[in-house]
Amino acid sequence: MATELDDRLTVIVGLGDTGLSCVKYFSSMGEKVKVVDSRDEPPGLAALIEAYPDVEYELGDFNVETFVTAKQLVVSPGLSIRSVEIEAAKEAGVVITGDIDIFSKQVTAPIIAVTGSNGKSTVVAILAEILRKAGKNFGLGGNLDGDNFKPALDLIAEDEKDLYLLELSSFQLETTQSLGAEVATILNLSADHMDRYEEIDDYHRAKQRIFTNCKQVVINRDDKESYPLEESDAAVWGFGIGRAGINGLGLLKEDGDLYLAYQLEKIVSVNELKVFGQHNISNVLAAVALAMAIDIDMNAIKVAITEFSGLPHRCQWVANIDGVDFYNDSKGTNVGATVAAIEGLGEHISGHIVLIAGGISKGADFSALVPAMNKWGKVVILIGQDAVEMDSYFDAETQSYFASDMQNAVQVALQHATAGDAVLLSPACASFDMFENFQHRGFAFIKSVETLQ
Repeated sequence: MATELDDRLTVIVGLGDTGLSCVKYFSSMGEKVKVVDSRDEPPGLAALIEAYPDVEYELGDFNVETFVTAKQLVVSPGLSIRSVEIEAAKEAGVVITGDIDIFSKQVTAPIIAVTGSNGKSTVVAILAEILRKAGKNFGLGGNLDGDNFKPALDLIAEDEKDLYLLELSSFQLETTQSLGAEVATILNLSADHMDRYEEIDDYHRAKQRIFTNCKQVVINRDDKESYPLEESDAAVWGFGIGRAGINGLGLLKEDGDLYLAYQLEKIVSVNELKVFGQHNISNVLAAVALAMAIDIDMNAIKVAITEFSGLPHRCQWVANIDGVDFYNDSKGTNVGATVAAIEGLGEHISGHIVLIAGGISKGADFSALVPAMNKWGKVVILIGQDAVEMDSYFDAETQSYFASDMQNAVQVALQHATAGDAVLLSPACASFDMFENFQHRGFAFIKSVETLQ
């Protein structure tokens, strides 16, 4: 008996780089797609029209009919799956998926999956260096930024790899049904994207999807939210700032020196690392745990972690002016990241921190900044859309000033800093009120600092 052909379209919701990678993937499979985007001029539109002139697209207000009659919706990370149109499609029995979900079902090589509120890109960058030193042929993609950015589906078109290393956001994990990673980790969890999630528990549950059907788990002993909620047979590795436990990474004190260690076996001295701060030591330990889980040679691990000097826009030293150091931590887009930057830098300098912060708050609670600034800080310079809201959290004793733009913020910061102090850009907010992205914000800071010299 003949079966009816399914002539419904795969609808890609959201263009941009991820949407384009989905168009490329499905077109290579000979499947008909339609692109929808709520923006009238979404990024990637010109590239879509040039490379795929036959692909239909709908821009502006979503048409529910397009959603409910689709064969499947491939939702880009920037779109909430709780939108009215996507919920209607789900009710109609339409499959809701995303690029990571599709990728995980297509590849056969092992996947190393990394998520967390803070430190994802740093851990992935350290692990990538370890894999390079070990001579591994690996694919790198997911939620990365800068030169390393590559949508996961673009990796499928490349030569086959020994393994894949993915940085994943909660948004990507929302549409991922069964990742099946060889090893997965939630590095840490703190409030973020509260403009998208009703409760932090919703955010946590999205992150937890990284553990679905994984073979090995890496947990952060210093953050209970990094532990899987569901029981499984997955092998467990641990890392933490304290003494290493069974099958764990940690710190070992010996002869007045502090070492990164696996159980009781020293790896390298903390003094050999080029990155500083407790959060970065934790990041290195996490990368080593992930590498050991996939049986990477320890010599490659040692060389990579002692050579790694950090990523741009993550507590990146910019300049010293009249004895004041300027640091660019524009990637500090949430409260947890900024607290880590303040504490890490505070322990590293002889003076105090002058903090430049502000932007779009994303519904954040800035309370955790207060004790960190009380201990290490001196002055707060506030910029952006939610500067007044952020200012309301600080104690009356904390000096705070409002700046009109980045150039003004840097000038005011230098006026209130003395030799031995550090001016730290770590906004604890998103950047889109004043800048294209956090990189643009970081470069604006660097340029502003350069004008002071």
